[in-house]
Amino acid sequence: MIKFDHVDKVYNNGVKALDDVNLEIEQGEFVAVIGLSGAGKSTLIRTVNKMIDVTSGTVTVNGTDVSKLQGKELRKFRRKIGMVFQQFNLVNRTSVINNVLVARVADMSLFRTLFGLYSKEDKLAALEALDKVGILDKAYIRADQLSGGQQQRVALARTLAQNPEIILADEPVAALDPVMADVVMSDFLRINKEMKITVIINIHHVDLALQYADRVIGIQAGKVVFDGPTSKVTNDILKQIYGRELNDDDMMKGKKND
Repeated sequence: MIKFDHVDKVYNNGVKALDDVNLEIEQGEFVAVIGLSGAGKSTLIRTVNKMIDVTSGTVTVNGTDVSKLQGKELRKFRRKIGMVFQQFNLVNRTSVINNVLVARVADMSLFRTLFGLYSKEDKLAALEALDKVGILDKAYIRADQLSGGQQQRVALARTLAQNPEIILADEPVAALDPVMADVVMSDFLRINKEMKITVIINIHHVDLALQYADRVIGIQAGKVVFDGPTSKVTNDILKQIYGRELNDDDMMKGKKND
């Protein structure tokens, strides 16, 4: 379980990104976090793996107080939490499988890491991860030869190679065309359902949030203004989250200019 208990986050410039957030997310849920740009969506998900420290309150993951983790303990904790970003963060000049194998480095000695001496088990794990996202046939080509959607699937495979319990995704389809956005979201859904991995996605595409997630958390100015099943999201609730009625273009693209 992930639990937010009276969580605040105030940045050094005085901006309050999270305001008394109280949430519980059970293992195996697929949660979409929606709201305007600057509402606090990215901050929320990045507190789960301590990419961002909270100012007050606590974030606990399976009973572990994340704020107290440092050094080796924090690195060990993060191995069970995958992170997928809007930008794919791949090494373009090397092969797809080498990009996925990066996820296994944390468990390797310095000598093996320096010389890329991956075990048979590591390589099998990487190939299995690529198979799960449907691009096993791309394993031995360079990452820069892939489309944007394929590169994001490599990033997702790299996360799977960690054997995570939780996947955090920060705008994972924002840079993709609608067709590939659908494909990548389908990958997240399949992984969530088949592998029982908790998925928390910060997403501008309201239509995709409603189509794929089980639960929606709406954030406005750092406050949670809606938390419930996707089936309960109405136009009135979206108006409450975004401050106005959304048109079809908003539903597809979100409010990227706000």
